Amino acid sequence: MKLLTHNMLTSKCMKGVTVGYPLGIVAKDIKVLETEFNSEFVLRIIPKLDWETLWNAADSIGHSGDLPQTLGDDYENDIEFLKKVHHVLLEVEVINGELVCPESGRKFPINKGIPNMLLNEDEL
Repeated sequence: MKLLTHNMLTSKCMKGVTVGYPLGIVAKDIKVLETEFNSEFVLRIIPKLDWETLWNAADSIGHSGDLPQTLGDDYENDIEFLKKVHHVLLEVEVINGELVCPESGRKFPINKGIPNMLLNEDEL
């Protein structure tokens, strides 16, 4: 599961959960795979991200590096910054682990890079 995916996942649809965001990450296996840098994609995705959630997720799995905790002004013209964001969003992947609902503590498994967010009938 890439951190881009994590930034968009929530357990809000569970019974008794009002926000369900951000999900915690318990990573057992992490892979870093280099991908081609696409500044245009990164520039378009940054405004859609919850920056604090992205930074905390990266930090929780030991990959925040020198990514700033807050989104600075004029990031559009900072190629080095965009490369760091690209790395965290698209090159760092949780292969095995769990996502944890912040309200209920419910754990959702991540296997082979795929988070399983399916709910049991009694959780709907």
